[in-house]
Amino acid sequence: MPLRLPRFCAIVDPSVRPELPLSEIARGLGEAGVRLAQLRVKQATSAALFERARQLLSWLPSECALIINDRADVAALAGAAGVHLGQGDLPVAAARALLGQEKIIGLSTHNAEQLEAAQGVPADYVALGPIFATTTKADREPVVGLDRLRELRALTDRPLMAIGGITPENAASVLAAGADAVAVVGGWLAAEDIPNRLGEFRRALGRLD
Repeated sequence: MPLRLPRFCAIVDPSVRPELPLSEIARGLGEAGVRLAQLRVKQATSAALFERARQLLSWLPSECALIINDRADVAALAGAAGVHLGQGDLPVAAARALLGQEKIIGLSTHNAEQLEAAQGVPADYVALGPIFATTTKADREPVVGLDRLRELRALTDRPLMAIGGITPENAASVLAAGADAVAVVGGWLAAEDIPNRLGEFRRALGRLD
């Protein structure tokens, strides 16, 4: 059965708000009813990433699935729901062999060639972006935009998660252009009032789950 993505994926990147305890971030996501989160810690050691994953899993409600960015091994050892892979990470087939059939595997794509190639790998969903300009990644790909998103949507039958520069003001237009879900980093985590911002996303998307 194809994966049903929640409409909102909260990417947890501690570098965006280093002063906020991870436990507070997790509590806010749980109270808002977020059902999918991704832990992204680019510069952490394996040990530090594993520890943060275990902590976040212990603080998130059981209804919120946690996937780990880049590291299938850490996802497996920490007991996470799955992994999100970039183009330069472990091949999807190798991650699937490690994680088994029940875990979620997502794959980042940025253009038509990568989306078409993703059709031949055992990923549960594909991510596409950046849809809009973003400042939360140093190695940014060219902006896709809504018109190109509409065109690229036709190249895959996988659930499609849009990422990059998504805010409450433009989130609905991203779904209207063909995305099944949005993944957001700074758009929620950098907000002064995180509960209010998650509420804005809920109203824009209709629901977060």
